[in-house]
Amino acid sequence: MQKRKLFIAIISVAAIAAFVYFDLHEQINLAWLKAQRDSLLSFYQQHKLLTIVVYLCIYIGLSSTPVAAILTLAGGAIFGLLVGTVVISIASTLGATLAFILSRFFFRDFVQNRFAKQLLTINKGVERDGAFYLFALRLVPAFPFFAINLIMGLTRMRVWTFMWISQIGMLPGTIVYVLAGTQLAEVNSVSDIFTAKLIAAFALLGLFPLVMRKLLSSINAGKIYRPYQKPKKFDRNLIVIGAGSAGLVSAYIAAAVKAKVSLIEKHKMGGDCLNTGCVPSKALLRSAKFRSHLQRAEEFGFSSATAEFKFLAISQRIQKIITAIEPHDSTERYTKLGVDCIHGDAEILSPYAVKVNGQILTTRNIIIASGGAPFVPPIPGLNEMDCLTSDTIWNLEALPKRLLVLGGGPIGCELTQAFARLGSDVTQVEMLPRIMNIEDPEFSSMVLQRFQSEGINVLLRHKAKQFLKQDNKNILICENLETNQDIHVEFDRVLVAVGRKANTQEFGLENLDISINKNNTIEVNEYLQTNFPNIYACGDAIGPYQFTHTAAHEAWYCAVNALFGRFKKFKVDYSVIPWATFTEPEIAHVGINETQAKAQGVDYEVTSYGIDDLDRAIADSEAHGLVKVLTVPGKDKILGVTIAGEHAADLIAEFVLAMKHGIGLNKILGTIHIYPTLAEANKFVAGEWKRAHAPAGLLNWIERYHRWRRG
Repeated sequence: MQKRKLFIAIISVAAIAAFVYFDLHEQINLAWLKAQRDSLLSFYQQHKLLTIVVYLCIYIGLSSTPVAAILTLAGGAIFGLLVGTVVISIASTLGATLAFILSRFFFRDFVQNRFAKQLLTINKGVERDGAFYLFALRLVPAFPFFAINLIMGLTRMRVWTFMWISQIGMLPGTIVYVLAGTQLAEVNSVSDIFTAKLIAAFALLGLFPLVMRKLLSSINAGKIYRPYQKPKKFDRNLIVIGAGSAGLVSAYIAAAVKAKVSLIEKHKMGGDCLNTGCVPSKALLRSAKFRSHLQRAEEFGFSSATAEFKFLAISQRIQKIITAIEPHDSTERYTKLGVDCIHGDAEILSPYAVKVNGQILTTRNIIIASGGAPFVPPIPGLNEMDCLTSDTIWNLEALPKRLLVLGGGPIGCELTQAFARLGSDVTQVEMLPRIMNIEDPEFSSMVLQRFQSEGINVLLRHKAKQFLKQDNKNILICENLETNQDIHVEFDRVLVAVGRKANTQEFGLENLDISINKNNTIEVNEYLQTNFPNIYACGDAIGPYQFTHTAAHEAWYCAVNALFGRFKKFKVDYSVIPWATFTEPEIAHVGINETQAKAQGVDYEVTSYGIDDLDRAIADSEAHGLVKVLTVPGKDKILGVTIAGEHAADLIAEFVLAMKHGIGLNKILGTIHIYPTLAEANKFVAGEWKRAHAPAGLLNWIERYHRWRRG
């Protein structure tokens, strides 16, 4: 393959060199064509087939050069309107396809592999709408056809699709050129062919395929909606299913813009975040951290410090905190805001109707914000262990003496450390080589080292195979994936934290045949629409980011597109999504990290600052952690940031703002940060970048200047 590419490349370069060397772009011009018209026409009359064959070969070879316009005029002058149009249409299509294939042959694999993630959306768009866009571009002569040929070759458009769309799309322009060629005596320059009015007409013609796409979308929607009767009047503008973060924000926005909205929740208002996720876990982590500080008393100048506690009291504190926050997400609050809050099981009967508590409500739009639930893998014997999940662990009234945690992701790591600090003997089992595998290795290592220093037994590259009871003991048999040997782990309770699954069952999605992805999430487009355009979905039900703040972010797009999409729809923006894992050290992240940059083939520079050198961190006896920034090579544009250390999730906010609004490290460096604070770490990492990019040549001249000033 490489030899073939080299051979074709040599031929291509030789052809280009010959074209430039012989000044064909200068010699084959309108004046030359006018001068040679009679002789060319005479040759054609004597050798029609030969002329057409030679013309086809020349045109195909030069179709992606400026000479193509002159050759098209020549075709009209020699062959006339009918034959010229047929011959040139075939030649131009073959020439365009040749350029398309060469572009694909030489560059597509490289581009697709290097920029696979960035091109994912483009490839999907080409598969869905590529023919329409290509058709539109072909109809407007203002777009350079050779550029279209090369760019389309880098996509995944089929060759046959490219050929027939190009054939049809270029036909109007070909006819205009050929017609001008038949009237060659009246043409003084190529620019005379396309007047402003004619280009405007082509531009309007170019809108035709886009209009057709809308029309086809309407036709397809009509097919989808055909089995369902659309009400003449609707009870609601919007019905939202699920009152977690995504559902609450969707309903809030709808009520704020005076839409009539119903919010249906079958469990508790606030969803997972308030009741079983973010709020209780952070309350637990705070209690655990307090106890860990007591164990570090000597670091803070105390000879000793102890605290007696009962785990039940900590559980009660967690419930009090949930109760204190509940009013923010309560039925009372949202009712006052104008939301019709309904407690019950929702069932989607049609794109326009939802049944709840025996009542059928009609609505113009539906937003599915059904959330997710912990995934419990089908490991033999696990069902007999009364396993805990992130949903049920808050029901514990006694601290497990020996706790087994399956999973090394964020939830597993946070709860592992919390229970270990409260006194449980914790064993954590993870199949992968690292815990917190989504982060760069050095950050995973920081957390692992802290876990080990706190007495946590972390088993990496161990696969849970079977749970069983022996002599009234709970035992996990897991396989060491490096040695292929089984080990036995005794435990009292097991917490399963191996991921979450979307809630897509038991509320009517199957009634409508709404599209579901392989990972059981609801399939949506860039506007967060399902295959029913008036039904939207957001939050954990769709992924890809299962965070409370991302669910709220998506909810804005759902609500605005559902209520005002007939005027303007907005594509969901995932360009700057931050997250944090609230272990100690805390790990916060935004953009891409070094592991992701390498996998995606993104060029980057790394700048780091160790928080162990920061005055405030030293004063707080928290002198540990790291700020790591990825930037565009040679520039201060931020590609991604990871921070490990005390309050990392708070520190990352400055970089989130910077990335969202295009602020570089230079401006962060030029911003005053209060001393002494942890936030100075952000400024200092910007200073490290500046030091590495100091203009050495300029500084040498400045040094000479100061030396001269000293005399």
